[in-house]
Amino acid sequence: MSIIRKFIGPKSKYDKSLPFMYEACIDVLYGQGDAPVYNYYQCDTVCGLIEYLDENGIAPENVQLYGIYSGKKIQLDTNYCTNIEGEWLRRPEICIALEEHFRETLEAQYKGHRAFEECDFDDRDRTGGGPF
Repeated sequence: MSIIRKFIGPKSKYDKSLPFMYEACIDVLYGQGDAPVYNYYQCDTVCGLIEYLDENGIAPENVQLYGIYSGKKIQLDTNYCTNIEGEWLRRPEICIALEEHFRETLEAQYKGHRAFEECDFDDRDRTGGGPF
């Protein structure tokens, strides 16, 4: 990565058609409280976020996933991020699932993920963080 790129960040973060990050939202009371209490987890890539959630034992059924864009937040369907047993998909399976779904629907929140070509998110850090 060039010095300029280190300073201004990944080129893909300036593509307004892609989320600049992904966020997972988990109600830590699992719907049992008067109002939800959320923990948030974040990552520059959805594959990195899912990997982080999986490594921290956070099951898909408790998670809402969002693509965060400039000025808006769009929910992703976790069904495209899990296998038939309901477990998180990992790379490259998650990439394949999102790529195929985008090809079929053209839903913007699934754009840019590629398993066997250069992914639009390849210039980003896949390290997840949280809870926040």
